This record gives sequence, C-alpha cells and structure tokens, in this order.
Amino acid sequence: MLTFVGLAVLLAGGWWYYRHVTYGQYMQSTDNAYVAADSVVISSKVAGYVDKVFVSENAEVSRGQALLQLDLRDYRAQAQQARAQIAATLAGADTIRSQVGEQDAAIRQAQAQFAAASAALTLANQQVARYRPLAATGAEPREKLDQLEGQARQARAELAKAQAGVGAAVARRSTLFEQIGQTQSQAEAARAQLEAAELTVASTLLRASKAGRVGDLTVRTGQFVQPGQRLMTVVPLNEVYVTANFKETQVGLVRPGQPVRLEVDALPDVEFRGRVDSISPGTGAEFSILPPENATGNFTKIVQRITVRIAIDAPPEVRRLLVPGMSVVATVDTRAAANELKKGSGTTR
Repeated sequence: MLTFVGLAVLLAGGWWYYRHVTYGQYMQSTDNAYVAADSVVISSKVAGYVDKVFVSENAEVSRGQALLQLDLRDYRAQAQQARAQIAATLAGADTIRSQVGEQDAAIRQAQAQFAAASAALTLANQQVARYRPLAATGAEPREKLDQLEGQARQARAELAKAQAGVGAAVARRSTLFEQIGQTQSQAEAARAQLEAAELTVASTLLRASKAGRVGDLTVRTGQFVQPGQRLMTVVPLNEVYVTANFKETQVGLVRPGQPVRLEVDALPDVEFRGRVDSISPGTGAEFSILPPENATGNFTKIVQRITVRIAIDAPPEVRRLLVPGMSVVATVDTRAAANELKKGSGTTR
C-alpha cells in the first residue's frame, strides 16, 4: 500500500510538473479585472428648461433616438429674428440697386448739361473773338464786347458747374455700389447668425449617439439645465469589454490576440472566452494625477500594474447579462509567445 501511494504521489507530482512546465507557467491570471464599456455622458450644449424627457431609467435606446427636449421658444425667436434681419438687409440692397438705375439717369442728365454748357461756352468765345476786332476799330461799341465777355465768363462757370455735377453723379454711383457691398456683408453676417440660431434650436433636442441602456438619469421635466451639465448616461451593453490590471511581472509574454478565459463573479457557472485587444503603454501610476517620484532618498519598490484590454467573445444571451463594474477573473494563455524572449536574448532558462 505504501509503495502504491508513493508511486501515485510520484506520478501525480510528475504530471503536475509537466503540466506546469508546458502549460501552467504560461497562464497569467488576475482577479483585478472588471467589465467596462465606453459609456456616453449625455449633457446639454445650451441652457434652458427641460420640456420633455422621452426615456426612463434603464430604458433601451437606439442610436439617434430622442432622449430629451429643452424649451426652444427663445431660441426659435432668435432664429426668426435672424431671418427678418436677412430679409430687411436684402430689401435694402434691392432699394440701393434701384437707386443705381436712377443714378445712371442722373449721370446722363449731368453729362447732357455738361455738353450744353460746353456748347454755350464755345458760342460765347466765338462771339467774343468776332466782336473784339470790331470794338478795337470802333465799328462796334465797347459795351457790347464787355457784355459778350461777361456771357463767356458765365458760360465758363456753368461748364465748370456741369463738370462738377458729372463728377458728383459718378461718385454717387460708386458710393451706391459700396453700400450694396456693405448690405451684402450685413446679409452674410445675418445668415451666419441664422445658422448659429438654427444650430442652437437643433441642440435643444438631445439624441443618443450610440445604442445602449440609459443609466444615472438625473434630469426631470421643468428642471433648468446648464451647458455641460450631466443629465444621463448611455451605456452600450453590446460593446462591453474587460479591463484587467496585471502585475508587471505577468505581462512579459502577453500579446494582442492571445486567448483569454474569463470568469465573472456574478455568473459562477458560466465561463466564456475572450482575446487580448490591447496593452496600456504605461502603468497605472504613470497616468495618475500625482505620479510617484522615485528619484528621492526614501524608495520602496512596489510591483506596478499594467492595464490590458480584453475583447469578449460571447453569445448575445451571455453578453446581455454583463454590465460595467462586474468583477472578473481573467486568465491569459501566453504560450504563443513562449519563445520570443528566448530568441531575443539568445539564452535559455
């Protein structure tokens, strides 16, 4: 009997050692793991009173489904005001364009007056030139020449006045075009205000950015909310994963794509599979608000934790039972990377 027991113990020990060398030492396990999800916090972009809440606590929602409606009367009035401003500005631009047509007629009238004044000046100069020799010889009285010279000076002044009128009419036309450009700029500014107002109106209706379940519903009808205030959370239960915090001594052979065995405390009789999705680029201490400062006189070595994200390969009937925060025991099979360190270092242990 003693021989049989000893032989059984020896065989069991040999089997355990073989199992440990070929399998057990490559199984890295941790109970510092939890179910997680990329939850979306629903908050308002604008301030206002809550008009309607379309969902209830723990309700299932689909992507794009309406969650909350704020009172939009004030923002709708702002949009209407912007539309009225655009209409008034465009009407003013049309009025100025009609004035441009009138000003073109005024320019033609001024040019005609200038032509008439120029012709009158030419005639006056001709008469002065004709009567000057006659007045010098005494054939015509001197008073007649003085009268004609006065008429010539008056015609010259009328020509200068007509020329100034043409310049003023042309300048007035340029001013009208500048006013048209100004009204167009005002119209563009009003359109921008309208776009912002319409965006604000649309922001009063809050929709789900992804499908999931509503949680942490704190908003109520009639409540005044501020921009950025947390109103509810949408948890995408169909996109849950496991966050496992392994010791730094365990992740040497952990690689993305390796199989993982998952055991959830809430489901003791259910075991399902997963795979390593990604590994954190630093320990948890590196990303803490107050990272440790090890370059000091007093130093205590502490084994660090590295976060590993694990994708869950489970059927829908199991996945719907998982909620973020559940405790998990994760075991990673690292046998696929068993020879990587040996090849890299050139030595064996």
